[in-house]
This record gives sequence, C-alpha cells and structure tokens, in this order.
Amino acid sequence: MTDRAAALVLTTVATPAQAATLGRSLVEAHHAACVSVIEDLRSTYRWEGKLVEERECLLLIKAPLAAVPALREALLAQHPYEVPEVLIVEASGVPDPYAAWLKASTE
Repeated sequence: MTDRAAALVLTTVATPAQAATLGRSLVEAHHAACVSVIEDLRSTYRWEGKLVEERECLLLIKAPLAAVPALREALLAQHPYEVPEVLIVEASGVPDPYAAWLKASTE
C-alpha cells in the first residue's frame, strides 16, 4: 500500500489566463500533480469595506500531502492577488494508484 495522504488546494484568480499560467507553473515545477480550472465562477466578498461581486476562476490543485508546504510557498510567491485565498483540504479515501501517481508527479 502506498502513502495515501493527499491534499486538494483551492485558490481563485481573476482570469483564465492567470489560471493557466499559475497552474502550468505549479505542475512544471513539480509542486502539484494536476491543476483543474473552473472558469466563470461568481464570487461575492468584502474588500476594503466594500461589497464586491466579481467573476473569477477556481483552481483545484492536487498534490500529495507531503508536497503541500512547498506548493503553498510557490503558490503564495506567484499568486497575482494581494491577499490570495489558499485553502488546503486533506483528502481521504484516495485510491493507491492515484496516490502513487500524485507522489510520482511531484518528485
């Protein structure tokens, strides 16, 4: 049995181009095994005292749990937002072959 500890890291960016650039960078640097992008998300939040509603792209970043510290550091260093959303969710029930692929893709 492989080490099945995995994580899903969530972040948002303003445009599909930013999502593509960030996702490609994280995968090319072996910080993430895969980055999936959901475009045309609608976000509502408070920023600098004002209610804001904007379209964003959501990145679903998959990696082994052991890779998350370096992934988080790289994500924060490259993120275009002043205050980036970085939500790290530990995944459970990850099948052995997928966990092995995550690990191999980030080594």
